[in-house]
Amino acid sequence: MRRLAIVAGAVAGALTLTLAGCGGSDSGSGSDAASGKAELSVAGAYMPQPVSDMAAGFLTIINKGGADDRLTSVSSDAAGQVTVHETVDGTMREVEGLDIPAHGELVLKSGGNHLMFEQLKQKPKEGQKVSVELRFAHSDPVTVDIPVKPATYSPKHGH
Repeated sequence: MRRLAIVAGAVAGALTLTLAGCGGSDSGSGSDAASGKAELSVAGAYMPQPVSDMAAGFLTIINKGGADDRLTSVSSDAAGQVTVHETVDGTMREVEGLDIPAHGELVLKSGGNHLMFEQLKQKPKEGQKVSVELRFAHSDPVTVDIPVKPATYSPKHGH
């Protein structure tokens, strides 16, 4: 019984120390979601095999963090230029960036917002990968290898 009381006291003491380190507005620590930082990852990336010196790229940027961010630019060794396009009412136009909401995602999909690879240095073939660097307003750059799919590829999940 005495042993149980000692263990319970030790657990209570450890719990008190742990809780003391969690609170306070001046603690300066916490998870990205609590501290107001974006936490970005990329899923579902693909590029239909291009038929000209231009190609489109599609992917989803997921933000699990507690702050908004913005995709500001994209580059790739495979193209002279990669631009970000927004599609509104069926009309696409180049934009300086696209927002990524906190606890949300930015979906780049066929018929919607997308990446445009212009002045391709060579046409990537199905089965190859195209490396791109995504740059953001607040987060570190993310490098993604985008797989090249058949020109008629349509993903099952709408991306």
